[in-house]
Amino acid sequence: MKDSPALPSGEGPLLPFEGPCISGTFVKRVKRFSVALETGAGTLWVHSNNSGSMLGLTRPGTPVLASRAANPQRKLAYTQEAVWLGETEGGRPVEGRGFWTGVNTSVPNRMLEAAFLAGRLPFAEGCDQFAREVKRGASRLDACLSGPGLPALWVECKNVTMVEDGVACFPDASTERGRKHLLELMDIVRHGGRACMFYLVQRADGGCFGPADFIDPEYAKLFYEAMAQGVEMHARRARVSPEGILLQGEIPVLKAPCLRG
Repeated sequence: MKDSPALPSGEGPLLPFEGPCISGTFVKRVKRFSVALETGAGTLWVHSNNSGSMLGLTRPGTPVLASRAANPQRKLAYTQEAVWLGETEGGRPVEGRGFWTGVNTSVPNRMLEAAFLAGRLPFAEGCDQFAREVKRGASRLDACLSGPGLPALWVECKNVTMVEDGVACFPDASTERGRKHLLELMDIVRHGGRACMFYLVQRADGGCFGPADFIDPEYAKLFYEAMAQGVEMHARRARVSPEGILLQGEIPVLKAPCLRG
């Protein structure tokens, strides 16, 4: 496989990949963190940092993008970046008949910082300092933003790869860690601070965002409780291509659970 649908001319990714991605087709996933790809030159094992179930994204024969790791000493030289959802022909994506879904869970943190530096986070207006991986209470949150005369803004990032009934959903597997983060953010708000969730939806479909109550009902319950207490919920769409990841606009967040018939 060589060619894959790219971004339209004139649109550049906010997070470009460091070098050209390789492409192959999905064979299998082992212990969640290793993925076998068929590349035409044989089987290639690549690293997956996604600890979720990747529901619907592990079908044999599905096209996959992988980027070369910056560390030349790493055991697996490539990292799984995206999975194609749509039509294929001879194991290759058909342009205009699908989209790449970004599965690299380090992307939301990096996108948050890139968007902050580019002035593309409206909810962070007035903030001029960005601190990564800041410990607070029993948790280490992804970022703490600050600015003159403003309360600290604590942010936790999550990657979204699942869509059900037109709703982009998180999580795709039960997440004790995710529940703990929501509790920490609620505690921040109770003590007079600002806190928000930043959900990066790395796929093109899904008209709105909501918690996956059918996967983790307790997470969904805490999500709506946190929202009611003043934790800000932001969902942004990202468009993935072999060149990198383009940040797009916000999508609506559900204010109450969907009724499923």
